[in-house]
Amino acid sequence: MQNNTQDTAAKNDFGRNWVSSSRFLFHIQLFAFVAFVMGGCYGLYSMRYKGKPKVEVPESTQYTPKYK
Repeated sequence: MQNNTQDTAAKNDFGRNWVSSSRFLFHIQLFAFVAFVMGGCYGLYSMRYKGKPKVEVPESTQYTPKYK
């Protein structure tokens, strides 16, 4: 009876049960990777190119310049 209690405690222990601890660490790594990728995608989306701005070009610097 005493031995059975120790086995149950060893199964629930994070440091001693290799299977449950590796599964837990895998899910933590997967969540961290997905969060990192989603954060990078959001950063790229928020800093995206929004189109060509309207730039005023002086007439004297064009290909065929116009002088006064």
